[in-house]
Amino acid sequence: MIHEKLLNPESIVVVGGSNHLNKPGGKLIRNLTDHKYGGKLYIVNPREKEVQGFPAYASVEDLPEVDLAILAIPAAACLPAMEVLIREKQTRAFIVISAGFSEMGHEGKLLEQQMARMVDEVEGTLIGPNCIGVMNPVHTSVFTTPIPPLCSKGCDFISGSGATAVFIMEAGIPKGLRFSSVWSVGNSAQTGVEEVLAHLDETFDPEHSSLVKLLYLETIRNPDKLLEHASSLIRKGCRIAAIKAGSSSAGSRAASSHTGALVSSDAAVEALFRKAGIVRCYGREELVTVANVFLCKELKGPRMAIITHAGGPGVMLTDALEDGGLKIPEIGESPAKAALKEKLFAGSSVENPIDFLATGTPDQLKAIIDACEKDFEVDGMAVIFGSNGLVPVREVYSLLAEKTVECTKPIFPILPSVIDVKEEVTQFLSLGHVNFPDEVLLGRALTKIMNTPAPSDRSIFLEGVDVPEIRRIIDQAEPGYQPPAVIHRLFRAAGIPAVKEMVATSPEEALAAARDIGFPLVMKVVGPVHKTEVGGVVLNVRNEESVTKEFRHLMRIEGATSVLLAQMAFGTELFIGAKYEPTFGHVILCGLGGIYVEVMKDFTSGLAPLTPDEAWSMVRNLRSYNILKGYRGKSGVDIRKFVRIIVALSSLLRFATEIKELDINPLLGNHSSILAVDARIRIEK
Repeated sequence: MIHEKLLNPESIVVVGGSNHLNKPGGKLIRNLTDHKYGGKLYIVNPREKEVQGFPAYASVEDLPEVDLAILAIPAAACLPAMEVLIREKQTRAFIVISAGFSEMGHEGKLLEQQMARMVDEVEGTLIGPNCIGVMNPVHTSVFTTPIPPLCSKGCDFISGSGATAVFIMEAGIPKGLRFSSVWSVGNSAQTGVEEVLAHLDETFDPEHSSLVKLLYLETIRNPDKLLEHASSLIRKGCRIAAIKAGSSSAGSRAASSHTGALVSSDAAVEALFRKAGIVRCYGREELVTVANVFLCKELKGPRMAIITHAGGPGVMLTDALEDGGLKIPEIGESPAKAALKEKLFAGSSVENPIDFLATGTPDQLKAIIDACEKDFEVDGMAVIFGSNGLVPVREVYSLLAEKTVECTKPIFPILPSVIDVKEEVTQFLSLGHVNFPDEVLLGRALTKIMNTPAPSDRSIFLEGVDVPEIRRIIDQAEPGYQPPAVIHRLFRAAGIPAVKEMVATSPEEALAAARDIGFPLVMKVVGPVHKTEVGGVVLNVRNEESVTKEFRHLMRIEGATSVLLAQMAFGTELFIGAKYEPTFGHVILCGLGGIYVEVMKDFTSGLAPLTPDEAWSMVRNLRSYNILKGYRGKSGVDIRKFVRIIVALSSLLRFATEIKELDINPLLGNHSSILAVDARIRIEK
């Protein structure tokens, strides 16, 4: 929990305050005074009698009691100062902007941990170290600029990087992005992004709290906490966008399974964000654009009207929206369309995009917006209007400001002339509106938001899943890759359908198995991990003579211990896999099977346990989804059964964390059945 003394301190001390504005301790004081901090402000500086008009104390021992301490002193001096402040001055909130802690090595890490323990003992709050500080409407305890006006209608912004927080504000403020609070958590010795988000959730007030949260994360220390509180806030009406940096390295470079090779820490992050309902962004401009969309009225359907006086931007926006699955519907013939056309200049287009030419007037724009609001079947409007150098734009922007408030459908203003009519754009933003100067970024942001699912239900679906049997099998299993018999027992316990299989260690056993299963057969070597790479799979075995011949062939492969005989299944090759990622849990992948999952890289990820809705979303987001549905007269697969198998697998894994890697590749699916054909499971205990 964040201590009240951090949020609303009646007194603040800057330890290391300075008269020099080029030093953090100097700029901190200037920012606090310039932005009208109303409480008592104390300064500690042993070399000065007065600092920026305030009397300076020689040491923290000389201070009266103080609520919040901001430390801008060398790292080695922080712990002794904090000890005095906690024990003698009743200080319970700390912002340590000083660097030289865990980012410098082991000794710095130990010092950081000592500071956190000390603050924990008195149930206080520590922000940092190695951060720029905190801003809220009460105090602007940062040493950087810019400092935006803070209002409840803005966004709460939590950043693991101080410099990145500054750059994102720099990118957002000129586009109208507003802030309610800014938190730079630095090294997060005690309080990280997850803890601040938890505080915003636990203290959420629908009438006064911000409805937009922005996150910049370099590490996710507690995925469960992030998932819990992000989901909770979104269910309360908030919208969240986040950048997670540093996720490009492979999760397991030595992984032996398909899934192990495919799953990186980035796939785990992607799965976590989708489960929570967080819109994932990959750069500052994208985050700012998504945030500004959040500050507009919500787009509740996929149909967009593009209103423009410039053809090129309208075409580019159309491409960006339709590429992401949104619709630019034609405006059907109607009296309203005919009446609108009469009001526009000759040569204007009342299709969609609606182009009213470079010489279009404010009255014409008003008529178009009114028609889109009342008469045309669209869910939102993007209005492109820059300076053409011919007529003033102030009247147009004033109209746009009025209509943005008045209309029930969202209006997304694209005002690209940020130099030619800078004053007019500034005036528009000063009224509390936002600007999207790049229409393609807006298009991508809208589609990303519309394609981000709502937070998932955290229930575990156990229909047909025998949890006690799963635990018995896991407890009895030896570590390592599991033999076919164990895999089949697990699949039966989870309700995952599989082909009939038997293992043979002699030609006689192979013949008996073949007679039991029936022809045609598949025969596979048992032992080598990658069977196809060693010629260890024989398809379409149709008689007993071939069984004997292929058994002897397969047993000659290096590492062979036995031969698996299985019923021959037919259909489209599918793939499901899972890998256990520390702290995240099992990341589940699905896609086309066989070599395609590796060559085409067409797979989606989810975090176990999955709900049916999550599994449906994973399948629908595959590029190959149309293949699964069926195309050009070729029947597809039973997607409902595929979804059920994905959910069943996720429930199995929820109760079998000892499974570290799992592949079912392929499953063979057609319009009536889906069967697991080949599977690999690795257990660690």
